[in-house]
Formats: sequence, structure tokens, C-alpha cells
Amino acid sequence: MATDGTRLRLPIGIQTFSEIREGGYYYVDKTPVIERLVHQNKFYFLSRPRRFGKSLLLDTLRCLFEGRQALFEDLYIHDRWDWQQKARPVIRLSFGSGVVRNREELDTRIRHQLRKERERFTRAAATPNTDIPGEFSDLLELAHQETGQSVVLLIDEYDKPILDNILEPERARELREGLKNLYSVIKDADPHLHLALITGVSKFSKVSLFSGLNNLNDITLDAPFSTICGYTDDDIDTVFAPELPGLDRDTIRAWYNGYRWGSPEVASVYNPFDVLLLLQKREFGPYWFESATPTFLVDILKQRGVFTPQLDRLQAKAQLLGRFDVDDITTEGLLFQTGYITIKEVQEPMLGYRLYTLGFPNLEVESSLNDLLLPVLGIGHTEAQTHQLGLMDVLQRHDLAGLEVHFKALYAGLPHDWYRNNPIAQYEGHYASVFYSHFAALGLAIIVEDASHHGRVDMTVDFNGHLYLFEFKVVEQLPEGKALEQIKAKGYADKYRSSGKPIHLIGVEFSRQQRQIVAFEVETAHGT
Repeated sequence: MATDGTRLRLPIGIQTFSEIREGGYYYVDKTPVIERLVHQNKFYFLSRPRRFGKSLLLDTLRCLFEGRQALFEDLYIHDRWDWQQKARPVIRLSFGSGVVRNREELDTRIRHQLRKERERFTRAAATPNTDIPGEFSDLLELAHQETGQSVVLLIDEYDKPILDNILEPERARELREGLKNLYSVIKDADPHLHLALITGVSKFSKVSLFSGLNNLNDITLDAPFSTICGYTDDDIDTVFAPELPGLDRDTIRAWYNGYRWGSPEVASVYNPFDVLLLLQKREFGPYWFESATPTFLVDILKQRGVFTPQLDRLQAKAQLLGRFDVDDITTEGLLFQTGYITIKEVQEPMLGYRLYTLGFPNLEVESSLNDLLLPVLGIGHTEAQTHQLGLMDVLQRHDLAGLEVHFKALYAGLPHDWYRNNPIAQYEGHYASVFYSHFAALGLAIIVEDASHHGRVDMTVDFNGHLYLFEFKVVEQLPEGKALEQIKAKGYADKYRSSGKPIHLIGVEFSRQQRQIVAFEVETAHGT
């Protein structure tokens, strides 16, 4: 279900919103940003997660340069575009469909696309025995010569063959070299190109795939292009206003908004796939997350023993967010580029050194990813559902004694073999990871490392009119009583005293030897 670009009745195979709901057409006009793009530079690269409208962006550019004026009536760019100029040849390559497993399959896929594009300009076959770079180079030159206009080159999902095989490094390297063989043509084709835009999920280094293309402008984190894909709050409140009655606006924002590419000053966006399915089905669900979460993501997080509470407060410098290659995938870069964490804050402690604070964009991602990671932490999907229903029950009853019994049963149920065979069990943060992810999988309002004037409490949960403040400690065997003592001594609850809500201070201590909770101390105060 594609959307986001020009008016949603484009006759180019795009499902329109009017097909989802009876009624008129809806327009999400991205042409102000597109106009800026086509006039500022020549070679662009844009990274966005899957299902954010990258393909439709390329379709929009194609229609614009082919001079399909009727499609742009009433849009910003209509009166700012020279429709009298001759249409430019547009060559569009895509690796979005299907899966290739080796270099031979990749080369076949590439040659098929090059041949189909060539047939649009001539019926003459390619020169026999020409390699892929030669065929690609000839195609760009031919399109230029036949039309008298330089070419607009659009490449969609440029990295998908590599990502589909990222857990098989040798195969991924082989496919990377095959794609590099194709993309190496772009630099020397400069005389034949008017504009080139390459899109994908990951940002492989220029050395890996675009060797020599030094003038490739990466606009992934550029503020002027931050909303080129996705819906803004203003789009939701204006364009889709007729569809909002019956849906809680704050819940829509909490569940689906929050993706940001740039500083906190730039507008955050919604995933279009989520919004359209919400408006169609009229109920909240993890639509984007369930559409195709990559298995390699979970496997890599498992291998690295990720501390799940930290996923909502990661820090990384700019270079780490853009570092992605077969042999060098940072956890921060992987999660950011695939859309599971986003930019929350940007600091520049020294000129030119930007430090990003990253976290979950919204409740859909936080709850769904933690639910998916529960088996990695030792809780199978079947058991997880049973435990989640139990947790919801004790929270709804505000049964603090039941909460202690619930979590002790949860830890007691972790298989002994899992502790012996799973590397994440060796990490001290495993206990807190289980605790946090079990809560987060329910989609509750959680703050990790909740800051106060005196420090940070490990976790705060706001549910059904009650506040729960948790502090975790790991001890060798016997309880030490330091977790609750720290909450009280540091005054972590002071910031909530005026909330009027009951505040439950809960100190939890885990025994490294017993692999169990050995202290669950509770003290309740009431806000004013």
C-alpha cells in the first residue's frame, strides 16, 4: 500500500486512499520538498526504512520529468515547473522485488532490467559479450543521444540484495561486489546525467559501493529533506481530518508518530503504511512492524547480548549512524537505519562532532520489538502471552504482592538449558532486560532512566492512574536492601508528588547465583 508523494490518484499502479475508504481523493503534497531537491544538486542518496514511500517518491519524480502535467494540478510545483520543456528520459532500476541468492542471479536480474530499459529507446540489441558496466554505460549514453536530453537515473532499494543475505557474510560480499560493478558506472556517466537519486534502507559506505562518486550528496539527515517521506502532524490534521472522528488523536500520535531524521527542531513523521491501515481498519495495531521485520535484526541483537532498556537511550556519533557494511555493522546504525530507533536529541560538544541520542520512535515499535525479543531473553512466545495476561491482571488490580509473585514465577520459568547455551544470559543486564521487555511488550507508558534532580531511577511505569518506580540491583546471593534505599535517598519520586497519583517505590534485587529475584521491597506514597 503505497502513498506519500503527489496526489493519490496517480495512474501508475499506486493504491489510492479512495480505494481504502469510500469518498473523494486525498492529497499529501510533497512537491515543495521535491522542487528543492531537483534544483539544488545532481547526485543524491537517501536512506529511509522500508514502507516509508521511497518508491512512490521515485514514481513522482519520474512523472514530473516525463512531463505528465495533469497529475500535478493543484499541487505546489504545478505553477513552478516548466511544462514546455522537452520530457527527459527516465531510467528506473529497482531491487525491491524477489530475493537473489548469488552473483549469477544478481547479474541476471540486472541484465533483465537494463534490457527492458534499453528497449524503450531502441530495438537494437546490446553489443554481444558486453559486461554489465558496459551495458549500463551504453544505456545511459543511448538514452541521451536518442532523446537529446540528459537522463534522470532513479535506483530503488539499491541495497536489498545485500540485506537479504547479511547473515551470510561471504554471499553478502559477493553480492556487494556485483552491485558495485553496476554502480561504478555512475561517476563516469556524468555527461549523460541530469539527476541521479539512489534510495535504500541502509547506508553502505561510498568505498563499498560507490567508489569514486565523491559528489554523491547524502540527504538522509539534512533538515530540508527530513519530511520528504512520511506524513507530518499537519498532514494528519488537515489532509486526513475527515477520517479522524472516532479515533483518539493523542493515541494516533503516541502509536505512530516520532520518526525523525535530523535535529529535534525538524518535524517528526508518521509511517504512511501505519496511517492508512489505521484509517481503513479503525483499530490500532503494529501494522508496519508486522509487515516484514528482518530476521537478521533479531539474530544480531541476540549475538551481541543487547541490554534492552538501553534501546531507548542509545548514544552514537554521526559516523556510527552511517556505518553499515557486511563486516562492520554497528548496533546503533543497524537499528537506526532499519527504523527501530530514531533521533531524540543532538548535541555538538565540539565543533563538527555531533552526538545523537536515540530511542524508540513510538509505542508501536517499542512494544513490538520488545515482544519479538522476549524469546531471545528466554521467554517463548506461548509463555509470553500467558505471562502478559498475568501482568496485565495484577496491574489492573494494583496488586503489588501479586506483582512480586508474578515476576518470581517468570524468572523461575526460564529454562536451565537456555542459561547454559545463550550468550545473552552471561550479561548482568539480562535480569533488567527481562523485566523491562516484559512490561514494554504490553505497550505501556515507560520511561527508562527517568531523570530527577538527584539522578535517574531505572524505570518508571505510568498505568491506570498509578505510578511505579523501579530500581534494580544485582547481588551475589543474599538481598542487601539497597535498591529501595536508593529510590528513597535520592528522592526519585519527588518530581511526581504533585501528580495526585499513588506512587509505588519498588526496589528489586536479583541474585546472580540463584538466577532469581531475592528482594522485592515496596513502599507506597500518595501524590498531592
